Amino acid sequence: MSDIRRRDKGEHVTDPARQEQASPEVQKRIQESFDRQGLMAHLGARISHMAPGRVHIVLPARPEVTQQHGYFHAGATSAIADSAGGYAAYTLLPEDTDVLTVEYKINLLAPAVGAHIEAIGTVLKSGRTLTVCQLEVYGVQADGERRLVANGQQTLIRVNKPAQ
Repeated sequence: MSDIRRRDKGEHVTDPARQEQASPEVQKRIQESFDRQGLMAHLGARISHMAPGRVHIVLPARPEVTQQHGYFHAGATSAIADSAGGYAAYTLLPEDTDVLTVEYKINLLAPAVGAHIEAIGTVLKSGRTLTVCQLEVYGVQADGERRLVANGQQTLIRVNKPAQ
């Protein structure tokens, strides 16, 4: 079955079983944008996977991204979730457009612990103006064991890039 269903009506649903890569052009555009984000660089986050409508961002454990009990800070958890959703939406947009978060809600389900956390943004619906994404964050242990630590939903708006 196709990874993109009902695209003609503006809806995009990704099939999580498929893990195809975004085109090299889209990967380059997203990585260049990500590299301009001061917060992601400050946190030490990196993109680990890009597919049409789906982006994964990994944040390694280190003292600078934890709170007083040693768990990943909710702000760091939320920040990588927001960026993962934004870049998931960006994979589906034309080159002359950009995306901005309108709103997002995140539920913290368990203390975020592990060797790293991984945020996965998945496009649920991509329209002409608004895109809705599912956000998931997993705590990942050194042995690869994963635990869902946060989930949420995000709405993004498509904007035209300013003229140079």
